[in-house]
Amino acid sequence: MITGHPLAGVYAAVVTPLKNDSTLDLESVPVLLSFLASRGCHGALFFGTTGEGPSFSPSEREVLLRSVCAYRQLVPGFRLLAGTGTPSLAETIDLTKLAFDLGYDGVVVLPPYYFRKATDDGLFNWFSEVIKKAVPSDKYLLGYHFPNVAGIGFSVELLARLKDAFPTQFAGIKDSSHDPALASTLGKKFGSDFVALTGTDSYLQLALQNKAAGCITAPANLISPDLREVWDLMNEGKDASEVQARVTKQRHILEKYPPFPPTLKALMHRMHELPRWSVKPPLEDLPDELVKIAESELQNS
Repeated sequence: MITGHPLAGVYAAVVTPLKNDSTLDLESVPVLLSFLASRGCHGALFFGTTGEGPSFSPSEREVLLRSVCAYRQLVPGFRLLAGTGTPSLAETIDLTKLAFDLGYDGVVVLPPYYFRKATDDGLFNWFSEVIKKAVPSDKYLLGYHFPNVAGIGFSVELLARLKDAFPTQFAGIKDSSHDPALASTLGKKFGSDFVALTGTDSYLQLALQNKAAGCITAPANLISPDLREVWDLMNEGKDASEVQARVTKQRHILEKYPPFPPTLKALMHRMHELPRWSVKPPLEDLPDELVKIAESELQNS
């Protein structure tokens, strides 16, 4: 076994279904959940980076989070994570409480990204407030380590302090640093007691070899069957190199068409006949000619 933690597995950093007027497409929620569950995902993260989380107000987030819960019975055992981190401590606490009140399995929380020079002491105090006021004793918060985008992240020392102070509630991190050395460091420092979920598909096998628990990635919206195969093979103690090579190639193709949300939405429509969801400004829909090129590259990978 990789780890027996309840959050271990393969998660999609799921796109947010939107109509052309940028309002939530709630009718598509059951379709999206069933699609991901049928393709090997253990669960999904809503309102992460790929879900355009910072573009949504608390009230919009609540509407979608409630809608997802309403259809949860369609996908038994499918785990739900909510992105609840904002620069506002009070808002983050409220969103985190809401997620757990609704029955979500965990939350993924960015540090307060506007405050890029916050110290480890300041961040420890901030996360302590969130955990004490919003995370039940038997539930889980994952820090969201994405310094290249958020402008602020977690030092290993800060992670250790939070894990020591909240050994159950501070489960670990979603690691989107794209730093293979960090995967090794986390494995050596914390072992399998720390839930590390890589955000980089091309590092999944490497991360699992270093006692990570799985992944939460944007391309999982499209390539989750291969990601699940890597996870299963590693969990069985078998060689996953061939499948990992295919995953890595697919990830690199998708990286040629940034940002991920419009690209994934367009390709999910073309390749799997899901609704043609839009994105919120300032993002823009991917031009059709690029969608066709990306689809061709993926189909030939």
